[in-house]
Amino acid sequence: MTTMTRRLRQSRPLRQLRRMGPPRWLAIAAATIVALNLTLAGASAHGPDPTLSGGPFGQNQDLRFRWRSGSEPTAAIKTAIRTAAADANASRASRAATFTYDAAGSNPIGYGVGATCGVNGLACFSRTVPTGFTMWLREQGHVFDWGTMKWCQAYVTPPNGCYDAEMIALDEFGHVEILDHHVNYANDTDYEDAIVQTFARAKLVVGWNMHAFGRCDVASLQYRYDVSSWASKYSTCLNLTTVLTLAASPTAIPIYGTTTLTAALRVADDASYLRLGGNPIAWRIVTLQRRAPGTTLWLTVGTMSNGSVPGTYLLSQRLTSDAEYRAVFKTPLDEGLVGNTSATVHVYVGWCNAAISRGGRSAVPCI
Repeated sequence: MTTMTRRLRQSRPLRQLRRMGPPRWLAIAAATIVALNLTLAGASAHGPDPTLSGGPFGQNQDLRFRWRSGSEPTAAIKTAIRTAAADANASRASRAATFTYDAAGSNPIGYGVGATCGVNGLACFSRTVPTGFTMWLREQGHVFDWGTMKWCQAYVTPPNGCYDAEMIALDEFGHVEILDHHVNYANDTDYEDAIVQTFARAKLVVGWNMHAFGRCDVASLQYRYDVSSWASKYSTCLNLTTVLTLAASPTAIPIYGTTTLTAALRVADDASYLRLGGNPIAWRIVTLQRRAPGTTLWLTVGTMSNGSVPGTYLLSQRLTSDAEYRAVFKTPLDEGLVGNTSATVHVYVGWCNAAISRGGRSAVPCI
């Protein structure tokens, strides 16, 4: 079992045009000491979230929660928590665990004076892999040393300075998955890259009502749980090297014969990529280029079709002379993959079978 108590950082001074919410203790309960996992690539500022000890849950494991007996949330807070669970499921972009309300569920979520969140905690949780978790939210009106707790959901017209229970619960669900606090730039310009933060923001500070995991939350979930499918996009918080190969079959053909070029695209098999290393990358744009042997000018032949094997791309060519080919995958703007170009493949064209058997070059006249 892993337990965690959010450690209080020093409050930052108020800045012009920006209001910081009060510090929030994140709590995580367990028998082992919480440690940041720094094996993730780019776990420093503006990289994927660090992760907690204890390991991930099972891929797509269904974690069912109920209301804690004697400490049930108010109707408005129940709705916020259920909605946050749906937000987590919809925005995880991975095979991370899912959250479902079930009156008979084994994972209690409580609200009120029984919360074990530390003196300044708005919410807290514990995670016990692989069995489950707990969660608490403070009650409306709780008095902290910085002021009185206000949940936005408690008002018809939420006042400035209230906290969005849906966002806070989503933050806690992120911790339950395995996420630790995102490491921001000193000026917090990347605050919205992650919902799992050391400091919560109150209305109307930018980022106060985020209802989806940020791209750097998703990056760590993908590292730990893998992408949903081989066609899924990789978080733009990642910067994964790719491997692109190309083969021709056959490599020697008669004049006017046809050869099929097959490219294979995958994530580099790097240990730091955890579950992502070696993944086939399907349904992307891979183009085939051609040049005459002995020249340097590459011409684009066309976009290769998706093959039946995930991560493969095909295009057939009918030739009258030798040609060299390469496949190109350009770095996409909408995901965290680095483009690549395959090695060159030479296709030989002969005038007869004897020439073909010698790789397109015959030492004797064709008859």
